[in-house]
Amino acid sequence: MNAHNIPELMQALGQHAKTASAAMAKASAAHKSAALRHLATLLRSETTALVAANQEDLSRAKTNGLDGPMLDRLKLSASILETCAVGCEQLAVMPDIIGSISGMTQQPSGIRVGQMRVPIGVFGMIYESRPNVTIEAASLAIKSGNACILRGGSEALASNTALAKLVQQALQAAGLPAEAVQLVPTTDRAAVGELIAMPAYVDVIIPRGGKGLIERISKDAKVPVIKHLDGNCHTYVDDPCDLDMALTVVDNAKTQKYSPCNATESLLVARGVAAAFLPRIGQVLADKGVEMRCCPESKALLQGFKGAALKDATEQDWFEEYLAPIISIKVVSGVDEAIDHINHYSSHHTDAILTLNHVHGQRFVREVDSASVMINASTRFADGFEYGLGAEIGISTDKFHARGPVGIEGLTSLKFVVLGAGEVRG
Repeated sequence: MNAHNIPELMQALGQHAKTASAAMAKASAAHKSAALRHLATLLRSETTALVAANQEDLSRAKTNGLDGPMLDRLKLSASILETCAVGCEQLAVMPDIIGSISGMTQQPSGIRVGQMRVPIGVFGMIYESRPNVTIEAASLAIKSGNACILRGGSEALASNTALAKLVQQALQAAGLPAEAVQLVPTTDRAAVGELIAMPAYVDVIIPRGGKGLIERISKDAKVPVIKHLDGNCHTYVDDPCDLDMALTVVDNAKTQKYSPCNATESLLVARGVAAAFLPRIGQVLADKGVEMRCCPESKALLQGFKGAALKDATEQDWFEEYLAPIISIKVVSGVDEAIDHINHYSSHHTDAILTLNHVHGQRFVREVDSASVMINASTRFADGFEYGLGAEIGISTDKFHARGPVGIEGLTSLKFVVLGAGEVRG
């Protein structure tokens, strides 16, 4: 492959992936599980080398002026690698759904009709910063019997290269083709344009990164795209509510980590509990240096805290994904206004209600049009690992077959299987 000839390079990667996908589609569950377990072992044994490669990326990123949230996403620590290893092991022991047939029914003609779960084939993954996505994408590709072409951001090239080598080692050790997982070896942006325009080799594109990247991919791709544009997630504190619980959950949803797309960016509080709740959560947020962009009613209730950074919310704030210690706050009349607000301003990623009213909770999960809706839980749980998927390829806010955290099933398709005994159509 000629890395300087981008079309030639990408065509070669596509051809290799297509060939490997045929082998992966028929690979046994035992071989795929062996590859995943071996990958987990390698991640642990090579932690020091992987962290060192990541330090190269971090140093270069700091020199280039990468901002705080992006640096946080770029970091590859021993604990992050251990989480990746555990995800591989979790996938290894999960049932293999490839080849499973469901819904088999007898028809009046005598034939039996069902649906078989099959791999998609080849997916292209385009992502920024987070090098752990290399392992998440690779492990899910292996488990789902697919091949994948990975294109990470230029800021994570050393980390991604080191991780991809381990993946290929694990595949070969298990008797599977190394080309089932390939990393684009160039930072040239032209490679992305080629990858998203190869329907002969690539069956679906999954972008994971900033809004600009995903909008570009969605606009220019010539193959289907599984995407989410941003994570403007809401937590609504209802009336009635256990305010002690709400304090803990809202604090976690916003401050446990600022950079993930499932962090709460907007807090809605029912008017009936606002005077009791907002001063309490306001103090917590102020102590942690979180800037609060408030409606007039919430700002009046939050005045007077030492160190509190209060600003008037603009219309744009209700749409904003901050990925930073900033939160928008609004007092609403109740569950009706909360649902209307979320459906208007939300990015349809993840939204939560904290309530003691069963009817309100059930209305919220039915009527809020988001990929994940929650009752009395932190939005930070909207994650493939936490959902028991082993890992995730991303979080889809689309409404076709993959919605929410995309795990194994999201990387598969269904085909009809018909069983007969010589029946003919009259």
